[in-house]
Amino acid sequence: MDQGGAPPVFSASAELDGEHLRVVVTGEVDMATADTMLQTALREPAERVTLDLRGVTFFDSAAIHAVVRLADRLPDRLTVLPSRQVVRVLEISGLGEQGWLHRD
Repeated sequence: MDQGGAPPVFSASAELDGEHLRVVVTGEVDMATADTMLQTALREPAERVTLDLRGVTFFDSAAIHAVVRLADRLPDRLTVLPSRQVVRVLEISGLGEQGWLHRD
């Protein structure tokens, strides 16, 4: 059944500012897009990486796995800025108190 609206479009873009890489992700992060998010965050070597997920509308187990892999590859160098949806999923999965998770 057509709900009349277009599905959220996934995008992941990265901007390197000196030693800080900022990755902005919007839309749905799922098994079809999670690896793209991960690869975008790993594309440029950086001292610090901010994964801005405030525009994410859907976040599934593949997305969780990608963020955990990223945190493992970037210990003490990753900051995740979550949307309410992302916070909810991470809390349900037991990851709501990770040091890399920064709530506004």
